[in-house]
Amino acid sequence: MADAALAAARAVLTTAEPAQKAAAAEAARAAWPSEDDFSDGGAFDKTSLPDRPARPARPPLADPAHMPRRRLSSQSGRVALLHAVAHIEFNAIDLAFDMAARFAADISAMGLDAAAFVSDWYSVGGDEARHFGLVRARLNALGADYGDLPAHDGLWEAAQSTADDVLARLAIAPMVLEARGLDVTPAMIEKLRAAGDEESAAVLQVIYEDEIGHVAAGRRWFQRVCAARGLDPQPTFQALVRDRFAGDLKPPFNKPARTQAGLPEAYYLDCTEEENARGADRRNS
Repeated sequence: MADAALAAARAVLTTAEPAQKAAAAEAARAAWPSEDDFSDGGAFDKTSLPDRPARPARPPLADPAHMPRRRLSSQSGRVALLHAVAHIEFNAIDLAFDMAARFAADISAMGLDAAAFVSDWYSVGGDEARHFGLVRARLNALGADYGDLPAHDGLWEAAQSTADDVLARLAIAPMVLEARGLDVTPAMIEKLRAAGDEESAAVLQVIYEDEIGHVAAGRRWFQRVCAARGLDPQPTFQALVRDRFAGDLKPPFNKPARTQAGLPEAYYLDCTEEENARGADRRNS
């Protein structure tokens, strides 16, 4: 069954058309709903995976500084926000399936449950596909579509920079980038509601609630891999953020949501710009 699961992941990663990619993701999730469907994670061959997933011709990719403005008091601003969220969710589909397929053999080699690992990330990928569909439908209702505005490639650049190590990928993708979504999404929801756009706010609420579970999955597997390698999770996470993440973690943090996801404050507070500056001062004194 591992060969079939790898083929399902490759089908997602090599499909460019957005609706077809989302459909492939949901089909893969439905085909492997339990941890008992296969057990040989070692059969996964990461060399058959693309370095970059297939992408549609639109949206054009641009520098993050050149993204459209998002003044939520206007419909064009709400479209810009929703387009950015759609792009994040579209990339997150590939991130989840790449996680499963790229690292299943490594998980198996550590003596961990590769079937459970694949099942968890296929479940996350199915969620991301559903989120993409919800956001795209909302864009359509506002007279727009995914691809109408430029987007940036930051998420996949983060994936490429962590393709060599499952711990680095777990730290940066779910435990930094998705956790950042927990910090910023509640304010987006409130602004959309203040603008009278309850429909868009409801879509972001679904995403917010699901992504608490995604961060929790990242934290759970990070702990398991650290245990298998004999590493202390907290300093290992902090070292990986400093080595592999471009920049510092930026407050304010949504402590209740992060705590619900199993991400304690002690993990991330030491990775802020202020704490990193203090650490540098201590090292130089």
